[in-house]
Parts: sequence; C-alpha cells; structure tokens
Amino acid sequence: MSIVNSTRRIAIVCAAAAASFATETAAGGHGIDLEGKTVEWIIPFSETGGSAKWANFYAPLLSEALPGNPTVVVKFMPGAGSTKGANFFQEQNYEDGTLIFGSSGSTQFPYLLGDPRVKYEYSDWNVVLASGTGGVAYLPPDLAAEVAKGGASAIAGEDFIYGSQGATRLDLVPLLAWEMLGLNVEPVFGIKGRGDGRLMFERGEANIDYQTSSSFLGGVVPLVEAGTAFPWFSFGALDGDGNIVRDPTFPEMPTFKEVCEETDGCETTGRRWEAWKAFFVAGFPAQKMVFLPNGAPEEAIKTYTEAFEAVKSRADFSEISAKRLGKYLQLTGSEAQGALASATQVPAAAKEFVVNWLNERYGVALN
Repeated sequence: MSIVNSTRRIAIVCAAAAASFATETAAGGHGIDLEGKTVEWIIPFSETGGSAKWANFYAPLLSEALPGNPTVVVKFMPGAGSTKGANFFQEQNYEDGTLIFGSSGSTQFPYLLGDPRVKYEYSDWNVVLASGTGGVAYLPPDLAAEVAKGGASAIAGEDFIYGSQGATRLDLVPLLAWEMLGLNVEPVFGIKGRGDGRLMFERGEANIDYQTSSSFLGGVVPLVEAGTAFPWFSFGALDGDGNIVRDPTFPEMPTFKEVCEETDGCETTGRRWEAWKAFFVAGFPAQKMVFLPNGAPEEAIKTYTEAFEAVKSRADFSEISAKRLGKYLQLTGSEAQGALASATQVPAAAKEFVVNWLNERYGVALN
C-alpha cells in the first residue's frame, strides 16, 4: 500500500472514531446500514467460471451477514481477460457501500507484468476478503491412458489445443507448466472465462484444460464421473514454510512439482522453476479477493470485514464451502491485507523471466 493511501486511511480512521457513537446508534453497532439496498458485486469474467461459482456461493451468505440484509447481485463484466471490469471498477468512487469487486489471479497477473491495458491500481482499493484456491489439469481418456503408462513423456509428441483467456492471465501458470513438461500446447486466446475453456474441452475443440478448484468441483467432477475427463495433477498448495505440498482439496492427486520431478527435462530448480513458483504463489494462495472501491471509509471496510467474518464463523461454513470452493483459507482483516501484498508482488527476476518468455513464446511485448 502506498504512503499516500496509508495516510488517507489514517485520516479516515480518525474521522470515523470522532463520530463512533453516532455511527453505532444509527447502524446497530455497524458502520453502515444497507437495509432496502442492492449491493452490486462485479465479477470481470463470464458466468461459467470459477469466479462466478465463488461469488454465487458467497452472495446469499453475505446478504444475510450485512446489516440491513441487502440483496447482493453478482454482475458479470467479462472482457480483455478481466481488465475491462477492473478498469471500470478503478473509475468508481465509494458512494454508499453498494458496489464491490471480485478480482482473480487473471486480474493480478496483468498488473504484475505491466500490461499496458491495465489502468487499475490495487493500492487504491480496499480488500475485505481474500480466498485461496487451487487448480487441476486434466485430459481426455485416451491421453490420460498414455500418461498412466508412460508419464508426461508419453504424450510429448501430441499436438494440444487449449482454450485460454490470454497469455498474461492466470493461464500462464498452466501454459508454462505444460511447456516445462515438454508438451506442445497451442492456446486459443480470447475466451471470456475458464468455464468457456471447459466447454471447449467438452465439445472436443480442446484436448487439455485446467480449472480452478471451485470450477473443477462444479463443472469437471461430473465429467470425471462420466469418464470423459481424467484429472492429471493439481498445482498444489503451500505449507507454513512456503513449500509446495498436495492440495488439501485433492490430496490424492500428485502436484505439478511431483510430476515435474518424474519427467525427464523438467527441473524443479533454476530460473524457470523459480519463475513458475513465484507466479503460482501470486496467483493461487490468495487468488480471489473482494474489494470496496477507492475512498471507502473505515466504517464501510469494517462493516464488510465483519460480515465476511460472520460468514466464516457459521457452524456449517466448513462443510458447505468445502463442497463449493474446496478446502482453502478465507482471510479477512490484516490477514487479507497480507494476502493482497503477496498476490500483487513477485521477485524482479521472476517477472523478467516471464516477460521474456511471453515475448519469445507468444509474441507478447510488455516492455
């Protein structure tokens, strides 16, 4: 967060403290009251992907937890791999607490890489929830059978088609992973959400895909049960020491790191690996976040933070979230601030590697 933004927040906190008794009287102890209002939750993707499933899971729970029980409506604003919706949100200023935004790794990566289409600045926004997630790569039955017999090397000669939102989006994590495994994967850029990539796979237009955990659970598990898709590996999760371990939602699946270690020519040391890991860390442990717009007063931030904390404290939350989102941390307050910091910065060497790789591999010039 910038010094200017921090100073602005301190001023807001002081002003809010001076009016605390009036605020609590008006809103029953909350900073703002949303009774009779509609909260618009902007998701910068199509309605078929993981972000849609995440927001649709939280929306009714958030409605119950916010003071006044407002209606929470999810509005989809796809375009330019989420840049369109994020740029729109950047232009908005706080008014009455009825506008929030849900970002994803595909919103964070263009920001990290200096994509010229990015007109948004994370330090202007106010995070109230950070959700971790995972990702799963999967294959059609015939190719999965080849992998079962001979590992990644058995399909190294295959020509793969993959539906992608864009090279600078979260898709760079699977694209780089598949390249490290020696696969020839040709992305078809321009889809509006990962759910559209899954539909390409279902129609036979793509023969490799990955989905974030919520979309995998909701959209791909039925394909697995029908025998038309076979999970290959997850990207994994981080332990307390920053090591990649098995995803708690998919503990039976090997991680990409495990598959890489078993594949000739794939290294889990060196610049390429460190770049992949850095962007995995930026894109998944705090992949999805909820923000209030620029200028949100402390009482509004507190109201939404407490609402999400109330959702997390529900007796049934662990059960219902595991089925819809997977088993991942849901962070608020200072923990969400820390997650935002880790999601919006990567080492300079990792950024340099990825920028050069994108230019050489896909002709994407970001310098």
